Amino acid sequence: MEFDLVVIGAGPGGYVAAIRAAQLGLKTAIIERENLGGICLNWGCIPTKALLRSAEVFHLAKHGEDFGVNTGNVKADLEKMVARSRGVSKTLSGGIAGLMRKNKIEAINGFASLISKNEIEVKSDTETKKINAKYIILATGARARHLAGFEPDGDRIWTYREALTPKFEPKTLAVVGSGAIGSEFAYFYNTIGVKVTLLEVANRILPAEDAEVSELVKKSFEKEGMTVNTSVKINSITKERKCVNLHFELDGKVKNETFDAVIMAVGVVPNTENIGLEKAGVAKDEKNLVKVDKFLQTNIDNIYAIGDIVQGPWLAHKASHEGVIAAEKIAEKMKKFDAKHTHPIIRENIPGCTYCHPQIASIGFTEEKAREKYKTIKVGKFPLMANGKSVALGDTNGFIKIIFDEKTGEILGCHMVGPEVTEMIQGIGIAKQAELTEEDLMHTIFAHPTVSESIHEAVLSAFGKALHF
Repeated sequence: MEFDLVVIGAGPGGYVAAIRAAQLGLKTAIIERENLGGICLNWGCIPTKALLRSAEVFHLAKHGEDFGVNTGNVKADLEKMVARSRGVSKTLSGGIAGLMRKNKIEAINGFASLISKNEIEVKSDTETKKINAKYIILATGARARHLAGFEPDGDRIWTYREALTPKFEPKTLAVVGSGAIGSEFAYFYNTIGVKVTLLEVANRILPAEDAEVSELVKKSFEKEGMTVNTSVKINSITKERKCVNLHFELDGKVKNETFDAVIMAVGVVPNTENIGLEKAGVAKDEKNLVKVDKFLQTNIDNIYAIGDIVQGPWLAHKASHEGVIAAEKIAEKMKKFDAKHTHPIIRENIPGCTYCHPQIASIGFTEEKAREKYKTIKVGKFPLMANGKSVALGDTNGFIKIIFDEKTGEILGCHMVGPEVTEMIQGIGIAKQAELTEEDLMHTIFAHPTVSESIHEAVLSAFGKALHF
């Protein structure tokens, strides 16, 4: 079996890379040990959003009378919510298989490891075979980080996988870690009626977000009945037959609390072990990430790496974009494509989204980082309570913040919290990629009534020109 390109890993980076390579005329294969679509489609982005949609519908139904709709006694059915979530993933995974067939990509099931820079060994349940490739893209993704003493057991100590397909509905739940994954699961379970305690080692939840966003979301979570603890030191966990005891320190005091289950959401680690990097001579850094140049090429000229095994942020859309870059640069080497318009990723232009309620979306520098990096900045902020569409939606808890370089008008960052901001952030992504300034945004006509016109108001606010606040 010989191919121009073999992609190892069929997540959102790998399968997109394979499709782009096939479009450019490369004989392409993709190897996946589990399901097409990878973690994102099967155990991450997609199924969690399906669960969160169920939580949103339940929340709205409970508050139906606020909108003049009498919904009666509304109940959450966790089993049916999970079944719907798994169905969504199954449908989309099947769609990926169809895309592989459409693009004449050989999909191979098994665990792949490098034998040399051009040889790959694939082991499945039934056979072991070798594949030759002129070029290789490594897209093996990442897995949940396990802390010593807090290893998941599939019963009471969960990672995102167990949280997506729980064997029982807990009455009490601790979530350790308040990044996007932890906050989304904390919100979901709290919304359907579980008593949730969110524990964060940093001095605020969502520590990667702008500080004002973190504070608003914390207050929102607490208003909905969640217990939120920050600056926590986790000491140990003791499992019993029907519960777990979590031992931690808070405000200088030792706490011992009992929960039905604990979700460990403390980050991810790259899947770079046991895939033959050493045999092929591929270099890694001190964090076990594969070293690559700006076009994702490793130190071995025919091997590229993308997604969660290279420098972050570790997001599906970043991996997909990297897959296209790598495929186009490989096609150029094979004289099948002119990659003069293929550009490296600008990391400050990668948006990030968290789908709890209120939704969170951000791009670029936080206000704190912008002040550190630039001499003078302008910051505009517009509260959604002053936005007509948000008032009509009955969802005014949030704001839009946008940050500019005062000297040049460059957009340095934007931070949104509120209804459908995960759909709105792309507008700022386009503006940053196109290197638009505050003047361009001021002269852009935003539709009314929309939540997105709050972006316009935030821009105006930064320069003392706000019209509605």
